[in-house]
Amino acid sequence: MTSRRFIVLLYAGLLAGFGVWAGAMFLEARAEYRQLKQLQAAGEARLAAAQARFRDQEETLRRLKSDPDFVARVIRQQLGYGRPDEIIIRFDPAR
Repeated sequence: MTSRRFIVLLYAGLLAGFGVWAGAMFLEARAEYRQLKQLQAAGEARLAAAQARFRDQEETLRRLKSDPDFVARVIRQQLGYGRPDEIIIRFDPAR
């Protein structure tokens, strides 16, 4: 009867060990899942920001192609050009 009891205890120990191992694997997989969800959220946020920049650039390009006043304003702001009757004064931003 003791050998039968030993076998039952051995199986119970193996079953408990398997349960602990499975629980540990589940917790590890759950932590990895959370990390991947965070990475996915960060990637989706970067994608949304890139798409917004792209839409802005498309709108700027559309306006550059079709709106001469916008083109003149961009040239004046970004290149520092002026009209023939204007005087342009530039200040040193470091001062």
